[in-house]
Amino acid sequence: MKPHSLLGAVALLVVAVVPSLAQEPVKLGFITKFPVPFFATMENAAKDYAKKNPGVEIIYGQGTSATDIEGQIAQIESMVTRGVQGIAITPVDPTVATALDKAVAAGIKVVLMDNNIPDWNGRTALATTNNFAAGKIAGEYLKTVLHAGDTLGILEGVPGVPALDDRVKGMLEGLNGVDVKIVGKGATNCTEELGISVAEDLLTKYPDLRAIYAACGPPAAGAARAIKNAGIASDKIVLVGFDFCCGEEEALKNGIEDASVAQFPTKMAELGVDALVRSIRGEKVESLIDSGAALVTPANMAQFE
Repeated sequence: MKPHSLLGAVALLVVAVVPSLAQEPVKLGFITKFPVPFFATMENAAKDYAKKNPGVEIIYGQGTSATDIEGQIAQIESMVTRGVQGIAITPVDPTVATALDKAVAAGIKVVLMDNNIPDWNGRTALATTNNFAAGKIAGEYLKTVLHAGDTLGILEGVPGVPALDDRVKGMLEGLNGVDVKIVGKGATNCTEELGISVAEDLLTKYPDLRAIYAACGPPAAGAARAIKNAGIASDKIVLVGFDFCCGEEEALKNGIEDASVAQFPTKMAELGVDALVRSIRGEKVESLIDSGAALVTPANMAQFE
């Protein structure tokens, strides 16, 4: 064979082989925190991605609550045992990093979704809402409806979880410039039950409370129930939530909740899984992938339903 013919044959071989390598089957683990609509939406988005991308197999796992650390660690270990090449996970707490370290040591790539693990360098990428910037959206809205001297109560998520803490820090940054008094705050573990409880305590201690900010969707819905149960007129108190889920739609329609910050869980999951697949197949991916956020009010909520 002539040299140029040999080169041509090699070139054809490369063209023939590279696409098949790019489409080698991959097996992933997809782990979310706990059973609420937000994470169900993420899981459904991952399932849709797998349907549209033959060769992508995804195994699913989920914890039982926002504080189910042991459950999530068990999910990670199970994924490793089942031979996944990558794990896409919404980490429930930074302490799950030890289990993820073992996965990385076994050659498994990890993409974090929804929230980061600070100072952990094992991730391939982070697909998330910029929670500080999103919290700032809430604060900037509150700034338009509150005045100097008004009182504000805060329903935290899970203190110590960076993404949830950032939602509060961002809100306070957005509110900066208006002399609003923070009269109380409490952890809710992102549950409606604790949202009701903390909101009821605030409303009892501060009958003239002017506003409540909730860092998660279920506590926002819980606060709406507490406000309704207390017989407080909707024009007497401002309620702003985060997530636009888990009962917030009803609260907005009923005029009890004034606004919420919507994340885009479908986009977050799609971007996270896609980055994981591409990294496994040898492609370079961005280390930080922002899935965005937006303010939802009764006036525009139809766009987000």
